[in-house]
Amino acid sequence: MSEFDQYLSPPNLWFSELHKNEVGLTFRIKDVLYAGHSKYQRIMVVDTFELGKVLILYGSIMFTEKDEYFYHEMLAHVGMFAHPEPKRVLIIGGGDGGTLREVCKHPSVEHVDLVDIDSEVVRISREFFPNIASSFDDPRVSVHFEDGAKFVRESKDRYDVVFVDSSDPVGPATTIFSREFYQSIKEHLTENGVMVAQSESPFYHAQFISGLFDDLKKVFPYVRMYLSWMPAYPSGMWSYAFASLGVDHLPKRGPETLNGKLRFYNPELHKAAFALPNFVKEMVGQD
Repeated sequence: MSEFDQYLSPPNLWFSELHKNEVGLTFRIKDVLYAGHSKYQRIMVVDTFELGKVLILYGSIMFTEKDEYFYHEMLAHVGMFAHPEPKRVLIIGGGDGGTLREVCKHPSVEHVDLVDIDSEVVRISREFFPNIASSFDDPRVSVHFEDGAKFVRESKDRYDVVFVDSSDPVGPATTIFSREFYQSIKEHLTENGVMVAQSESPFYHAQFISGLFDDLKKVFPYVRMYLSWMPAYPSGMWSYAFASLGVDHLPKRGPETLNGKLRFYNPELHKAAFALPNFVKEMVGQD
């Protein structure tokens, strides 16, 4: 058998996520585990040879089992460790449960509200990704199936940390990329409150990122971008927006306080993530 025979015999099913119809990520599928539609979007779960199981929403990769912790740990722990003592947390989106899993590792947390518009994402994640969706039964967690922007507008609760764990700004996620939405979040933060949001790839989404950070700076007194790797996302270079009512972005505690191990995040990486390349500094107007 030649080295090419494995690609000429079944299964020979491939998935490609294209960006701007010009570049993309392609991987070979071992099996299609689920394919269907919710009220809001197409949902697929596939098993792959290289990346493990993959969750795909409206044709875009949400995460792969092989690298999901890159994203979930860097989204969650930078914000959690920057706050001196996070007790109440709000997660907008994040129906796969990965950010929730990381937040629940912090013993100071007393209550978490997770708001995702699509209950099917939660159901499917619990069925196919139990190691990622492992904290939905935590007694500190309340799950709300509704539009995140609507929830924030109508809620009277206040939070120490708010995460915007959204998919790309298309489909049901479009309502949570606006200055009005960020203003609503600000009004629900406590005195040292922090907001962290995923903010796409600087390599491909410069115009979107510039607009997002312009909006954030008009709402919050302290705004910074940080970067990390995410191999399954466009370009592999991924950005996050850190905004607060005054507390800076540096870690206030160490991972030794956590209930659970970390595979990616550490305090050194936390600090280094805020060192930006020059072209990204220009993009977000950061010194």
